Amino acid sequence: MRCNQFDIPDSRREFLCKAGGGFGALAYAALTGDSLMASTTENPAATKIANRFGKAKNVIWLFMEGGPSHLDLFDPKPAVNELAGQSLPDSFARPVTAMGEANSPILEVKRKWKQCGESGLWISDWLPHHHDVADELCVIRSCVSDGINHAGGVCQMNTGAVFGGRPSLGAWVSYGLGTVTESLPTFVVMKDSASMVVNGARAWGSGFMPSGHQGVLFETGAEPLRNLNNPAGISGGGQKNKIDFINQLNQRHFAGRESNSELEARIHSYELAARMQADAPEAIDVDQEPAHIKELYGMDQKETQVYGRQCLLARRLVERGVRFIQLYSGAGSKWDSHSNIESNHGRLCKGVDKPIAGLIADLKQRGMLDDTLVIWGGEFGRTPMSEKGNGRDHNPTGFTMWMAGGGVKAGQTIGATDELGLYAVEDRLHVHDIHATVMGLLGMDHTKVVYMHKGRPERVDLNEGHFYQDITS
Repeated sequence: MRCNQFDIPDSRREFLCKAGGGFGALAYAALTGDSLMASTTENPAATKIANRFGKAKNVIWLFMEGGPSHLDLFDPKPAVNELAGQSLPDSFARPVTAMGEANSPILEVKRKWKQCGESGLWISDWLPHHHDVADELCVIRSCVSDGINHAGGVCQMNTGAVFGGRPSLGAWVSYGLGTVTESLPTFVVMKDSASMVVNGARAWGSGFMPSGHQGVLFETGAEPLRNLNNPAGISGGGQKNKIDFINQLNQRHFAGRESNSELEARIHSYELAARMQADAPEAIDVDQEPAHIKELYGMDQKETQVYGRQCLLARRLVERGVRFIQLYSGAGSKWDSHSNIESNHGRLCKGVDKPIAGLIADLKQRGMLDDTLVIWGGEFGRTPMSEKGNGRDHNPTGFTMWMAGGGVKAGQTIGATDELGLYAVEDRLHVHDIHATVMGLLGMDHTKVVYMHKGRPERVDLNEGHFYQDITS
C-alpha cells in the first residue's frame, strides 16, 4: 500500500479502510458488520448519504398503541350496521383472532360520518379536529400485518418482524441518514404515561446494529429529560472536566475492543449528554411558546394537555434537527378495546384529536410540512365482529394508517377493505411495504440501505417490501 507521508495509518482499522484504494474496507465491513455507507466509525449516527432524492428529512410517528378501530375512524362501512347482530356471512373466510371471536355477531358502528375538505375524505365524529386538516392527509385503508397479538404487532410495526431482535425503523433511519445535530439525539421516543410500551425498549432498539442507533426515551411531564441541570455546587467547567476524564478512561478501555458497539454507544452517550446539558434545556422548554400556539395543541385543556405537549415538543425537536420522533398514545396498549369501545375510544380520541390536528396545522404554517413526514396508526385495527357485546377484537388483515407531508400526495385515499372492513382487498400494503415507503420518502432506496450481520446482508424490509409510488405527489 502506498500512502501520503502525512496520511500514515495509525491503527489496523484505518489500514484496512485505506489499503488497496479502500477495498480493504469491504472485507472489514463483512467481518464486523459496520456500515459500508459510513464515512467514519467515530460517530454511529454521522451523516451517510450526501445526495438525497426524497423530500422528507424528518419523521414524526404518532403511534396509537393497542389498535385503533379503522371502522370507527376512517373507513365507513354501511354493511356493518346492516348486518349488525348477525354472524359473519359464509362468503367470508374465518379470520384467526386473538380472542377467538371469529363467530361472534357483528357490532354496530355508532359513528356519524362526514366528507371533509375539498378532497372529501371520510372522517368520523370521534375526530372533529381532523376534519380541518383532511386535505393534508393521505389515508391508507389497506394496511396488513402478521401480528395477531400486541407483542407481535407492536414488534412488527416497529421492526418488521413479529419476534424481537431486529433494528427498529427509527434505528434504520439513523443508520441510513445519520444526524444533523450533535447536541440532540437522532431518534427520540415519547409516551403519554408512566406505563411502558409493549415489549419495552426493544420497540425502539437497534437490534444487531450498533447501540448508538437506538431511540432515546423522553419521559412525560414538564421535565422530559432528567439530570439536564448540574447538581448544586457543581460548575459547568467542573462538570466538563469530569466528563472529559470519564471519556478518556472509556476511550482507553475501548481501544482493542472496537467490535463492542455497546461500549462505543456508552462513550457517545456521555458525549451527547454533555452537549445536551448546554442545548437541550432550551429545545424541550415548550413553555416559552406563545399562548396561541399552546392553545392550538390543546395544552390549555386537561384532556389534551399531555399529548399536546408532546406534539409541540416534537415540532421543536424537528426544527432542531432530530430525524425520527415516535409519540405513543395509550402506552401499554390502552387503545385495545375488547370491551367498552365507546368509552375507551371516545376518551383516547379526544386526547389526541386536537394535538394532532394542531401539529399538522403548525407544521404547515411554518413551512415545515413539506419535509416532515407525519405518520398515524397502531399495530393493527379492529374486527367488525363484537367481543363481550360492546368491543372489537384485533384485526391485522385490513386496517387504516395515514401519512401527511414529506412528499406524500395529500387529500387522497389509498386501498380498500371489503364491505365489512375485515380484509384488505385493494392495494394491500404490508408493514414491509410501509417501511420501504417511509425510507423512500426520506430519500433512501431501501434495497441499498444494507447492514451486514454475520455475513448476511440485512434490510429494513426483510427483502420483502416495495416502495409504493402512488403515495407521492
